[in-house]
Amino acid sequence: MEKFSFNAIKLLEHRYLLKDENLKIIETPQQMFERVAKHVAKVEKYSKYYEKKFFNMMNDLEFLPNSPTLMNAGTRVGQLSACFVLPIEDSIPKIFESLKDMAVIHQSGGGTGFNFSRLRPKGTLIKSTMTKTTGPVSFMKIFNDVTDVIKQGGRRRGANMAVLNVNHPDIIEFVDSKLNMNELTNFNISVAVTDDFMNAVKNNEMHKLVNSKTNTVILVKAKKIFDRIVRNAWKTGEPGLIFIDRINENNPLKFLGNIESTNPCGEQPLFEYESCNLGSINVSRFVKNGKVEWKRLATVVAFAVRFLDDVIDANKYPLKKIEKITKMNRKIGLGVMGFADMLVKLNIPYNSEKALRMAEKLMMFVRKHAVQTSIRIGKEKGSFTNFKKSELAKKYKHMRNASLTTIAPTGSISIIAGCSSGIEPLFALSYVRNVLDGEKLVEVNKDLVEVAKKKGFYDDLVKGRLDKLPKDVKSLFVTAFDVDAEWHVKMQAAFQKYTDAAVSKTVNLNKNAKVEDVKRIYTMAWEFGCKGITVYRDKSRKNQVLKLKRKIEASAEYSGGCMTGECSF
Repeated sequence: MEKFSFNAIKLLEHRYLLKDENLKIIETPQQMFERVAKHVAKVEKYSKYYEKKFFNMMNDLEFLPNSPTLMNAGTRVGQLSACFVLPIEDSIPKIFESLKDMAVIHQSGGGTGFNFSRLRPKGTLIKSTMTKTTGPVSFMKIFNDVTDVIKQGGRRRGANMAVLNVNHPDIIEFVDSKLNMNELTNFNISVAVTDDFMNAVKNNEMHKLVNSKTNTVILVKAKKIFDRIVRNAWKTGEPGLIFIDRINENNPLKFLGNIESTNPCGEQPLFEYESCNLGSINVSRFVKNGKVEWKRLATVVAFAVRFLDDVIDANKYPLKKIEKITKMNRKIGLGVMGFADMLVKLNIPYNSEKALRMAEKLMMFVRKHAVQTSIRIGKEKGSFTNFKKSELAKKYKHMRNASLTTIAPTGSISIIAGCSSGIEPLFALSYVRNVLDGEKLVEVNKDLVEVAKKKGFYDDLVKGRLDKLPKDVKSLFVTAFDVDAEWHVKMQAAFQKYTDAAVSKTVNLNKNAKVEDVKRIYTMAWEFGCKGITVYRDKSRKNQVLKLKRKIEASAEYSGGCMTGECSF
């Protein structure tokens, strides 16, 4: 069994390990992995064999599933998925049905995504009551207030994604909806932009805002909307962009219609009432003597795919309609974490062409072996119900899962695994960790400590003299704010090439970054083939989870990437 950091132990005790009625912890981390492995493997014919395999890869911190699986497997709650999308229909009964469904999902530990574009724009006449509508943003506030009341699974605050299509007449109000940082605190917001819109911005053309109820069309300059989005993202980190055409071009289930929203962190596009369970391989564990252990990685990919597929059957769903569509499509989201640590072990700087090539090679390898495993399980247990109607049937004879790979932010599970978050760069080399019980701990990057001991600058490191690091060490151990924005976007695009769903990544910007920098990043992400984009400029919010001052401070659950504290799902 691998050793956990002090902060990881505190996090496990606070949120993951089972407690009795007196809130006394009644299991160890090892017993937690045993509980999860046993519960997930019970759906297999050879359950004892897979239980052992599942336990070993978790216990060795080579693979970890999303938080709800670790928290709820083998318990009365039994809800194991992190990601859900719910509809927002243009009627009061339907809106409040979705509100109730959101509450049930949050109570069980899941997060929810919504597209509010079907709601009539503000001021539209409702003929049945002869009153005027209050618009999508007003209803978002109701969903936000209910989320405030219900902690996810009783262990963390609720998380939501609100999406509005760029052709909705209330788009400006939506884009401005989080300028007041005390409002919509339980929502991330993203604008669903089309290729037509982005081309209109590029060519300085007009863009249509359409009221679908009255068929009224308003023409505005696309650039005016885009500039408002960009300025607000510079100010507050939001809204992000979702490139909705790209998501639907790559949707293997086109016969079901268009996907309109994603999970709270944007990496998992889903149909309405669809759920997905995620898991990540800690790729830093697969480097030995400066080389990637590809064969061992392939083995873990295979067991991870089977694990996530088994979760679909072992799961206790919050709603019957969610269970139905989830089992018909059987989407899973296998990703990676510890990528920055992996690069360090391979002696590759994050902001280099070599790192981009490694990113593509790694994700191509993971996806290739995930597909091979899904084909095998499809032959063994049957393909997903909608397989024959899907685009995948044109290429394969069998496939167990409609979607296989996703890059998630891995906030908490990367702290448990003791690795860097998702595909993000290192966020700091030496910092003060504000532990959950109020203690402050100095943490230093463990790979840097090893290098320091070998190269003779350990004393400088202990004293916090990072300016004394040798030049070659500085170039290898680059942190998020050392990496130019362009490299952030290039890295996201490199992983997106071989990722079925989307990639969750934040472009971290120095506090002195300009509005034009954000504009360039958003445009570049579209041009490079990303499915979405998020930025965060240092100090653009008062309550950020990483404080960059003389001594860098990080919150207990921060492991890299988004600094708002709203995307650590």
